[in-house]
Amino acid sequence: MTCAMTRADGRAPDQLRPVTIEVGAQRHPAGSALVRFGETHVLCAASVEEGAPRFRDRKGWVTGEYAMLPGSTNTRSRRERTGPGGRSKEIERLIGRSLRAVVDLDALPDITVTVDCDVLEADGGTRTAAITGGWVALAAALEELGHGSALTGQIAAVSVGVIDGEPRLDLPYEEDVRAEVDMNVVATSDGRLVEVQGTAEGAPFDRGALDQLLDLALQGCEELFALQRQVVGG
Repeated sequence: MTCAMTRADGRAPDQLRPVTIEVGAQRHPAGSALVRFGETHVLCAASVEEGAPRFRDRKGWVTGEYAMLPGSTNTRSRRERTGPGGRSKEIERLIGRSLRAVVDLDALPDITVTVDCDVLEADGGTRTAAITGGWVALAAALEELGHGSALTGQIAAVSVGVIDGEPRLDLPYEEDVRAEVDMNVVATSDGRLVEVQGTAEGAPFDRGALDQLLDLALQGCEELFALQRQVVGG
């Protein structure tokens, strides 16, 4: 794909925002990571508890939780004191599905690993950052527990979209809110897809546009996989 235009932040259309992952961002969880996609910052912490859901029959389980902290946006986000709202629930399910896709749950003992993803700063792509950083926190936790072999691969996620008729990778908020097509892609390091969430915000898009956006997302995920391997020492 040839991308000649530049964006408001100076990036090429096929370029990720600056991405950093800091492992061990918290002392107490079994694994933690602070992931930054530009001005989107998400703290991911993997905590371990004895016991798993009853349907697991004494085998392990991995799940996720997600929250936008009150100061993460330019107007205060209220705490969800009575439980996660609809958007948060949907993102939590996505995080859990994504992480479980690369874990051999039957290789784990009767434990639950919960990966908490708290958005400290939001500028678009919070769910994709949570999945990408959540995998690092989970990998660190499983290694700490002596169950690193239960991890069967890597998972990462990134947003793509069409803005002003142009496919773009890793959308910040100012692009996300005016995208003609908005898509989140979750992929494994061996090129398989876990989830594709794509929406036409105006006119419908065709199969060619879908394929172009998927190619762009998978290109971005390859860069994220390389960064994950670098920070976990794999």
